[in-house]
Amino acid sequence: MTTLTAPRPAAPATAARAGRLSPRAAFYLQISIIVFLLAGSSAPTPLYALYQAEWGFSPITVTVVFGVYALAVLVALLIFGSLSDHVGRRPVLLAAVIVQAATMLVFATAGGVSELLLARVIQGLSTGAAVGALGAGLLDLDRVKGAVANAVAPMTGTAVGALGSGLLVQFLPDPARLVYLVLFGVFTVQALGVALMPETVTRVAGALGSLRPRVGVPPNARRPLLLAAPAIVAVWALAGFYGSLGPTLMRLLTGSHSFVLGGLALFTLAGSGAVGVLLLRAVAAQPLMMIGVSALFAGVGLTLVAIATTSIWVFFLGAIAAGVGFGAAFQGALRTVLPLAAAHERAGVLSAIYVVSYLAMGLPAVIAGYLVVHGGGVLATAREYGLGVMLLAAIVLLGTAWTARARRLAVIR
Repeated sequence: MTTLTAPRPAAPATAARAGRLSPRAAFYLQISIIVFLLAGSSAPTPLYALYQAEWGFSPITVTVVFGVYALAVLVALLIFGSLSDHVGRRPVLLAAVIVQAATMLVFATAGGVSELLLARVIQGLSTGAAVGALGAGLLDLDRVKGAVANAVAPMTGTAVGALGSGLLVQFLPDPARLVYLVLFGVFTVQALGVALMPETVTRVAGALGSLRPRVGVPPNARRPLLLAAPAIVAVWALAGFYGSLGPTLMRLLTGSHSFVLGGLALFTLAGSGAVGVLLLRAVAAQPLMMIGVSALFAGVGLTLVAIATTSIWVFFLGAIAAGVGFGAAFQGALRTVLPLAAAHERAGVLSAIYVVSYLAMGLPAVIAGYLVVHGGGVLATAREYGLGVMLLAAIVLLGTAWTARARRLAVIR
């Protein structure tokens, strides 16, 4: 997240004294932290079935556990997103990684829903606090590669966490603890690396003021954001469904209780999203969003066909297409709206986008959990959810076509 006043880069000599890691090592360390933060966020996904069996809660609880994480990330992004511009990248990142490591121990020792909810809240807060420092820190070290890493690493981490957790749970002992203990070890090593990492900015005044959330959209960016909002809501709502109820849907389609399959749906969505962003990074913003929304529409359509025919292969084909759509549409939306804001307005615009994104990820998932229990079940809810996502995608396509037509008419006149 950007700030109202850009931080000053640290002088090379100061950076050299601040730690022993080379800039290259620090760059890849920060990428690894993004990957494992998001891996940790998706690690519980294959475990929800195990938690349900042991603690006897409903799909509503699953989606609430997922939703509170999204809300906590949003709160932390809005409050701590620009703190590292004032106090430095390293202090914020070190605190966030240490808290993340401690959170893994809370997960590992959880004995009920209350502990699981507490862990998810703390996990979301520490992840949200770290994202701002990591995103800015990567750009400090390499603006071109940093921009690519910021786009690809979160989806890669989500994919790795979902599948890696499923594999550990399926094939190794003590499934409810082992995955978190592994992540605890990773975060502990990363915290040591952060302690040795050079600082990339010089501290500036205004740390307390930076904690005040800034959400605002300048007049010239309001219409583009309004047109992009349905795409943002669609892609994040879909991610929320896969992250919360994806394993349950997989069990119904396959008849298998494999934990690996439980994580494979989210792995496919996030992994194809990362690949799509990487392959389409040279495409201009507006065409990129259109490609993404079209792929999302087609992918969700295939998913609905898969539900109707109980075809697991069609389901994964749809997840791949929807994943590409997720990555491309969101990146296209960001690159369409943010350049319209002046430097001192970008923090507010980005905050507004984050508000829409994380509310879209959390709230529809909770509503879906309610419908699973009190409506027509998982398959019926998935169909309704998919149709809602497709409707949002269609609104974006029609809105873009209408805007393009209006521009052509204005030129003719």
